[in-house]
Amino acid sequence: MASSTSVVLAALFANGAIAMLKFGGYLLTGSPAMLSETYHSISDTGNQIFLLVGIKYGAQEATRSHPFGHGKAQFFYSLLVSIMLFGIAGWESAKHGYDALTHGGVHRASGDVTLFGTQFDPILVNYAVLIGAILFESYALWKAYQGISRQMDEHGWTSLREAFRKTSDVTTLTALTEDSIALAGAGIALLGIYLRRVTGNPMYDAGAALIIGIMLMGFAVALAWENKRLILGESLPKADEDELRAIVTDWDGVTELVDLRTVYFGAEELLLTADVAFDADLDTDEIDERITALERALMEHDDQVQKVYIEPET
Repeated sequence: MASSTSVVLAALFANGAIAMLKFGGYLLTGSPAMLSETYHSISDTGNQIFLLVGIKYGAQEATRSHPFGHGKAQFFYSLLVSIMLFGIAGWESAKHGYDALTHGGVHRASGDVTLFGTQFDPILVNYAVLIGAILFESYALWKAYQGISRQMDEHGWTSLREAFRKTSDVTTLTALTEDSIALAGAGIALLGIYLRRVTGNPMYDAGAALIIGIMLMGFAVALAWENKRLILGESLPKADEDELRAIVTDWDGVTELVDLRTVYFGAEELLLTADVAFDADLDTDEIDERITALERALMEHDDQVQKVYIEPET
């Protein structure tokens, strides 16, 4: 949990500072790509706040009305993030870029501007802001990558693609996704503004805005899909679940594993239930002892397993 919080705080700091800088650059130059990036960073800043709320809310203790805690709050707030990423950042960026392409992008500053008594080319503002954004986003991405790398090492995942499909820590996953597309978006905007300046063709700037918007919407849909699987109640991946099945099947006194099920009820929090047939020669106290030891072994094998319910079958 602390790791996820530090990842989100790093992204919040970076995006908040970048949003203000990008908006200042847009006011000076009127660049469509810079406005798209402003939408992007404002959305990302709001998203980090949602993620922090999810972490805080999800950490609440279990109650009578929520006997398994509030862990799924992180899945819900991450879903809201994907909607904001699509609706605010993606749609608005794509719409603005499309309008600029079809009706012609308008740059407010055609010559030098004066700021604090100094004249300079306004395009330099965009260059400076976007290069600064790339540096900030690189830091935030590095923090998010550290978080997902820890999970990859812990679970033996071999690629980011596998981690994306299997992780239940949607907070870190969301931050990693946001930071990746933010870094890519800043690079695309920088290229579009540079090509416009070199060629004199504003379509490069407008096209960059459209590409950024489409990219954001695509990643938002993928992120929403990943949250959907956890909100609906996904089980542990089959290979990992089979390891837990083997522990139960091979346990002393167990004659048959009738059924075993797992489901995530929070980030890296698993509920495991099993119907288990024990040796008919065991009395009730012996069965209770074996169940207690078995529950402990399952939780020690995978620290995601937080609750275990074993039902003895006759």
